[in-house]
Amino acid sequence: MTDEAAASAGRVLDCIWMTRCPVPAASNVAYAKGWMTDAFAKDGIAVRRVHELGLNLVVDDPENQARHLFREGGNIQALAARALGAPTRVIGLTWTDERQAIMVRRQTAVHDPGDLRGLRFALPGYARTHGESIARGMALHGIKSALALGGLTLDDVRLVEVPAPPVEQASAEGMRRLWLGLEWLASGRVDAVYVKGAAGAEAAQRLGLEIGIDLDAYPSRLARVNNGTPRPIVVHQHMLDHHPDLVERFLEQTLRAADWAAENPSALKEIIARETLASLNGVEAAYRNDFARSLHPDLSDERVEMLEIQARFLWLHGFLEAPVDVQSWVCAEPMQAVIGRRNRVSSASGRLANSSARRSDLFSTELEEN
Repeated sequence: MTDEAAASAGRVLDCIWMTRCPVPAASNVAYAKGWMTDAFAKDGIAVRRVHELGLNLVVDDPENQARHLFREGGNIQALAARALGAPTRVIGLTWTDERQAIMVRRQTAVHDPGDLRGLRFALPGYARTHGESIARGMALHGIKSALALGGLTLDDVRLVEVPAPPVEQASAEGMRRLWLGLEWLASGRVDAVYVKGAAGAEAAQRLGLEIGIDLDAYPSRLARVNNGTPRPIVVHQHMLDHHPDLVERFLEQTLRAADWAAENPSALKEIIARETLASLNGVEAAYRNDFARSLHPDLSDERVEMLEIQARFLWLHGFLEAPVDVQSWVCAEPMQAVIGRRNRVSSASGRLANSSARRSDLFSTELEEN
């Protein structure tokens, strides 16, 4: 261990950081409810959130803060950073369907994926780096997936480059600029645009556009593998090496928030609207199919495999500097420990409830006999 690493390991941890990505995430819900703050405050540890700017974080002390950072957000930036050698690990994966669709003008006759043949699709340009080209990566994979449903490939359509959205801190206006292609669609410069999420749904509604292909309507999740599906929770290896208990604490509060969300869908929508920088109407348009019950992270084989599919796609199309070995990127131990404790508590609670019920039955029998 270097002197710098030793000093870092021995430093008293007084703060952890969470990135604030405009996505529906249980960790964000836990923060909004105050549970993250309370859980870490007992050890004198503050919880702060930072906004992403490209592959960097808008922070004062990047090296120190990166070591103590939790990020639940899109996989393109996480994979791009890992490909560049970032010592991060995936400790959880979520899957939330969030209105992935191919939008068209009302007069465009698109009834099934085969009707997409020959259309002009908007494709956002590259940002400063390929890893920061999130809009392009999302659109290209979404278009490719929609075409595949009709037995088509990218060679069957025309991709029209539109300007890349600026790399900026998340804002409601910034989220609208992410879907610049919708303006081109409304004006007739392209025939179809891929969109994802509440901001995209809102922008399309505002422009009077309609859904040509609703990717969420297809049973196979392969049609929806993209930047947010699956969405990884990543943490620096430093936290796993020196503060594994805090990593588990983070996951405990995240799962607690996912439990709460499943039972409180109406209140959840208000939090998600604030987190995704959208209106309640935008949230209702984007997040359907009982999404309140879909915020629980896990590391199931299916979700890991879906992340591998996304990693291969990004490498094949030039968004990563190097291929990423997803299996070695995943660290399952913290999630296994937390799930194990939750299961034991649940089992104990069940045994206690059964015991109480039996005592109640005995008491009722005694009363009847007397």
